[in-house]
Amino acid sequence: MDIVTVKNKFQIVIPQHVRDKVHIGIGDLLEAKVEDGKIIFTPKSLVDRHLAEALEDLREGRTHGPYANARAAIKALETRAKRRAKKRMP
Repeated sequence: MDIVTVKNKFQIVIPQHVRDKVHIGIGDLLEAKVEDGKIIFTPKSLVDRHLAEALEDLREGRTHGPYANARAAIKALETRAKRRAKKRMP
């Protein structure tokens, strides 16, 4: 077990062998929570944020489709892209 020190601005350093075990790198995101008086950090990825945004879109009704197949979905996207391009032209 390693002991870490809380530094200025409440920063801590996670020991190398702990970072290696959970594959944490510079810039990675960690979820912080308290359970039974302990601080628990859980590695998170940006996929979690994108998934949360997608679920919010779904709840708000910001969806497209359903489509019969991939070709129909691509055609719908291309049509929307053309409409957007026309709106941007002065």
